[in-house]
Amino acid sequence: MQKHQEMITRADLVSLLKCTFLKPERFVALKYKHSRVVRRAPGERSYHIFYQLCSGASPLHRKKLLLRDANYYNYLKQSACLRIDGVDDAKRFSSLLGALDIVQISGENQMELFSMLAVVLWLGNISFSVIDNENHVEVDSNEGLANAAKLLGCSVPQLVIALSTRKIQAGKENIVQRLTLTQALDARDALAKSIYAHLFDWIVEQINHSLGTGRQRTRRSISILDIYGFESFNKNGFEQFCINYANERLQQHFNRHLFKLEQEEYLDDGIDWASVEFVDNADCLSLFEKKPLGLLSLLDEESTFPKATDLSFANKLKQHLSGNPGFKGEQDGAFKICHYAGEVSYDTTGFLEKNRDPLHTESIQLFSSCKSDLPKDFASVMIADSQNKSSLSRHLLVDTQKQSVVNKFKAQLFKLMQQLENTSPHFIRCIQPNNKQRPRQFEHDLVLHQLKCCGVFEVVRISRAGYPTRMTHQQFAERYGFLLSHSVASQNPLSISVAVLQQFSIPPEMYQVGYTKLFLRTGQVASLENAKNRMFHGALRIQRNFRGLHTRREYHTLKKGATALQSFVRGEKARFRFDSLSKRWRAAVLIQKYTRRRLAATMFTDQLKNIVVLQSVMRGCLARKKFKCLQEEKESKVINSKVKRDVRNNISQPRLCHEMNGEYPRQPVVTELEGRVSKAEALLRDKEEENVMLKQQLEQYENKWSEYETKMKVMEEAWKKQLSSLQLSLVAAKKSLAADDMVTRAARTDTTPTHAQYDSEDTMSTGTHTPEGTELKYQNHNPEPRVVTGNSDRRINAVNHLAKEFEDRRQVFDDDAGFLVAVKSGQIGSNMNPDDELRKLKDRFATWKKDYKSRLKETKVNLQKVSSHDEKSRKRWWGKKSSK
Repeated sequence: MQKHQEMITRADLVSLLKCTFLKPERFVALKYKHSRVVRRAPGERSYHIFYQLCSGASPLHRKKLLLRDANYYNYLKQSACLRIDGVDDAKRFSSLLGALDIVQISGENQMELFSMLAVVLWLGNISFSVIDNENHVEVDSNEGLANAAKLLGCSVPQLVIALSTRKIQAGKENIVQRLTLTQALDARDALAKSIYAHLFDWIVEQINHSLGTGRQRTRRSISILDIYGFESFNKNGFEQFCINYANERLQQHFNRHLFKLEQEEYLDDGIDWASVEFVDNADCLSLFEKKPLGLLSLLDEESTFPKATDLSFANKLKQHLSGNPGFKGEQDGAFKICHYAGEVSYDTTGFLEKNRDPLHTESIQLFSSCKSDLPKDFASVMIADSQNKSSLSRHLLVDTQKQSVVNKFKAQLFKLMQQLENTSPHFIRCIQPNNKQRPRQFEHDLVLHQLKCCGVFEVVRISRAGYPTRMTHQQFAERYGFLLSHSVASQNPLSISVAVLQQFSIPPEMYQVGYTKLFLRTGQVASLENAKNRMFHGALRIQRNFRGLHTRREYHTLKKGATALQSFVRGEKARFRFDSLSKRWRAAVLIQKYTRRRLAATMFTDQLKNIVVLQSVMRGCLARKKFKCLQEEKESKVINSKVKRDVRNNISQPRLCHEMNGEYPRQPVVTELEGRVSKAEALLRDKEEENVMLKQQLEQYENKWSEYETKMKVMEEAWKKQLSSLQLSLVAAKKSLAADDMVTRAARTDTTPTHAQYDSEDTMSTGTHTPEGTELKYQNHNPEPRVVTGNSDRRINAVNHLAKEFEDRRQVFDDDAGFLVAVKSGQIGSNMNPDDELRKLKDRFATWKKDYKSRLKETKVNLQKVSSHDEKSRKRWWGKKSSK
């Protein structure tokens, strides 16, 4: 696998989110995996988050984090690999921010996270200067020192003390000792790696807390372990020593699981099996872990001596381990170890110092004094780990009996192995295709070497010779027993399993029957699974058809019920809607009725006003003409009276004749007459002008009246035919009534000139002459004349009432007909239907006509009765009068 490509590392955990489901206690943080932060092989990048941060941070973040380009930092540019072809670091950083938001890490915590990453980068730019012959150093005051202190939240002197001095306790006194150049560089790198390691643990804790892991434990879980790659460089140090030791332990777990346990299972179950030989690394692990003469034990022992050096440690290894075939001592403090993947040469330089944990008490105090929250959290975790649950005060005063780095590493590794033993592991082997870090290129020798070292060939050999599919008899019978076409006499699981194998003609060499399990070679279960799938598909097809039929029946039942319910609901809604529309229609008709009546009344009023105006104009014109005639008559009368007066005053006839012939002057009369004539002419002119105006108005009104008469002429013709009979009947009634009235008046006229007063029916006395203007009175109240007079009045009133009703009804029907004609012609805007209204008008006219005829006929009958009675009374009265 190419080292410069994307790898699942601690920093990439946030962006890839691959290990977020691991609980913190299940994720073992092996410390010296973080050596990639400060040291790498040429052409290999550090953790990708550093390059993404430098490329993708916004200008505001760059200003707050004091960031520069990646080639500015020593930790990043030392391997001469800053970019990867086809990888956009800025885009990856944007995806990382989205991942942090998804797992609900707040923006403030994200800024603290990026601040700690920037601190790691600036720590790499801190340099040291040697100040004496003993190689003691002091920290150079540069940009890296100032920016690292600012981002950590501590003062520059505090950071200088933590990087360049060490506090040693001698009895009751604390001695401050300056560090050498090598020690100072190791302290700086240890601080950077510690910050990165604790930062990763903090990220895992935040993600697990956000996702809710740890709130409740489940019986099943899936864990992912990224096994360290075997490392072998030109110069291998303490970090590679620890990493390769962890790989040895994990390789043994791999061997034990794939080789030992599998073959032991075959032998324990009693099947025929020839053991497969494989390379066991138990000797190499014994070289590391043997007590008291193992590599780890000797390293811890040498680290406890204050005057011990790396060279003395190398000599001690040669002294005690020279007889071990897996160990080879070399010159200049170097040694070789024969690992499962090959021999690796280690340089003991820095072994003792790094094993003593160069992260001293000053560094812990530095974290505790920072203003930022994250360094304080790191300090509390470091204090808890180093003190084994002791108090902070005791940790700051006691610096002895600390656990070495190798022991911590070993404890963590054994804890990991214990967890792996309790799981069912599955392995994925990654093979590096070439050393040139190029895609699609394979170096056969390199790949073959890795396959041999990883034991892949042995795994393939065991897989081909072994039985990868194994099931207990009970499991096999339960899974495939139903495939038997006939029943088996013995119903035990072993008999059923054998019968199934024989039914499907599986060769005996392709399986073996053990004491408790049935072992099958590769590909034999496929035929059984195919038969099982066919059986299941047939059963599913039957179930599908049955369920389909059942579902269709239920569907049709529900559909019928829903249809019936919908019909009732829709009917109810339709009835309700119809009632509402009916009410609205009736209300609209009522509104239209009153509106039409209002329009008709308005039109009638306007026409009446126009007629009144026309009548007033015509009457005024006639009155003025009459007044003019009367005035002329009056003037002529005045002249005639004057002439008569002059004649009476004995004016001589000759003079009068001369005045009339013009022979004598009559100046006063002529002047007066001329004045009157001029006034009359002026008045005449005014009247003529007024007459012209009135004529114009009259013409206008006549035009309107002619238009109205034209519109009504059609309707009048319709009414005339129907009213002609009524008019004839009414005229006949009037004539009859007039004749009767004339007779009655004649009778009364006969009695009037005598001015007689009747005292009784038989006596008559002559009264005095009544004054002019008085009426006659009957003192005796003779009933016959009074009856005649009363009947005559009643007949006149009845006929007049019918005539008045006839004219009123005629006027109403004419007006309604004219209005409908105007509506139909479009002269009057209205929403009514003229045809329907005309039909209704005809119905009303027919109804009234029928009623009027009946009442007219009844009136005629009554008039005839009254006339006959009057005639009888008159004859009786006249006979009495004649006899007397």
